[in-house]
Parts: sequence; structure tokens; C-alpha cells
Amino acid sequence: MSTLVRRIEAAEGAFVIGGERLALVAGPCVVEEAAFTRALAEQIAEIAEGLNMPFCFKASYDKANRSALAGARGPGWEEGLAVLASVGEATGLPILTDVHETTQVSAAAAVADILQIPAFLCRQTDLLLAAGATAKPVNIKKGQFAAPGDMKNAAEKVAAGGNDQVMFTERGTTFGYHNLVVDMRSLPIMRALGYPVLFDATHSVQLPAGQGTCSGGQREFVFPLLRAAVAAGVDGLFLEVHPDPDRAPCDGPNMLPLTELRRVLETALRIHEIVKEAT
Repeated sequence: MSTLVRRIEAAEGAFVIGGERLALVAGPCVVEEAAFTRALAEQIAEIAEGLNMPFCFKASYDKANRSALAGARGPGWEEGLAVLASVGEATGLPILTDVHETTQVSAAAAVADILQIPAFLCRQTDLLLAAGATAKPVNIKKGQFAAPGDMKNAAEKVAAGGNDQVMFTERGTTFGYHNLVVDMRSLPIMRALGYPVLFDATHSVQLPAGQGTCSGGQREFVFPLLRAAVAAGVDGLFLEVHPDPDRAPCDGPNMLPLTELRRVLETALRIHEIVKEAT
């Protein structure tokens, strides 16, 4: 963990990544009913607080890159952002959500504390420029097609307007058809660029379009990959979490059940402390 990375704060220091503590970004794939979304945010926050982890709640108001037309996308930007705003106001938690088009950026920035660039769009220049222009921290997911060193170019697009509050998220690399593999070398390579790095252990076990009209997943590999990533050196973890993944609107096969979250994070924190002592 010796690589120097910039410290990024969101929501006036309520969420810090790049510091001494392992950070957590977690939540469901998409925004669901308001009461459910708020309750889940509060449950994850309670676990994170008990473990002294900086926590940012994530959920998408619209997932525009579904496998098929009928794929669950979420409630859409107006309703979805309204729910996220209500969660943030009620809980005081920082909020992260992703943007797919430049026309969504200003509305999302009015609600979210961190904007996320989806992996498929990590080279979309206009989207990166627009996100950077908000002056909000920007989480860029590394494309399934991208080399870790190439993320320097994406960060420079965000920073072109003076915003260097950038973080990267590793989420696996395309490996043949309907499969991903994680090259753990990518984590120190991206950290060496000077930006905090998150590891998305849930999307990394996704089987893209593996069920024909939707993606599959291998949930049983979330925990081993997460352990390996923390040992390799990361600044935070990105996890899609749900009380009942098998009934979630989307991404269920690769989501972590809420009941397993504390155990997974406790192990991650133990490994993180060992890594800090050894570097």
C-alpha cells in the first residue's frame, strides 16, 4: 500500500478514499422503491460504521447498457434521482450514481456526491469532460476492454477542466465470450497513476449476457477475489449488496447477500491491516 495516491473527499469529508482506512461503496444495482432503498442504505451504513469504514451509498437510477430490451433498467432519471435525493437527505450519507449521457450530468450532480462513469463508457470524451466540469469527484470504471495504464487518459479528460478528483474501479476484463477475468496487476498499476483504486468484487464475477437476455454471475467467487484484491493493495471496495439477490431486479447472480456483508468486510479489514504493516 506504499504507492502515494491523492486523498479524495466527498460530502464535506463524510466519505474519504485514499486515506489510511479502507473505504466502502455499496448498495443495490438499481434504485428500487424509496422505503426499501433507504432501509438498505441504513443497514449497510450501520455495518460500515461499526467497522469504522468510510461509506458511500450507490445505486443507479438507469442502467442503459442492459443485455436485452426487456432488461431491468431502474426507474429512470427523474424518479430515480428523487429517491436518491430522499435517501441522502434522510440518512446524511454520501451518494454515488452513474451517468450515461452528457444530458444527465447536471441533474445527477445536483443529487450525487460522486459521479460514476460506466465501464463501457470510460473512453467517452464528452461524458468525461462533462462529469469533470461539475467539480464533483468522478469514479471511472475501467472498461472490460481497457488496459490499466490506459486509465491515465480517462483521468486526464476529467481533469482537463481543473478537476483532479478522480478514482478508478477495477471490474474485470473480457475473457472470451460471456466471461471476465481479473488481472490483479491492474490494481497497483492504476494506483501508481496517483489515483485511489476501488475493486468491484461483484461485477468482476459477472457473466455478461451469460443468460441470453441478461447477465449471469458466479457469486461464490466474490469473497476469494475480494481477498486477493485487498492483498494486492486497494483503497476501497465496491460491492453490489441486496437482502435477497435472487429476487433483485437485475445483477442478482453476482450480488452479495446483505447477511454476508459484515463477515466479508471483517476479513477484508484484517488483510488490509496486514498489507499496511508489510509496506
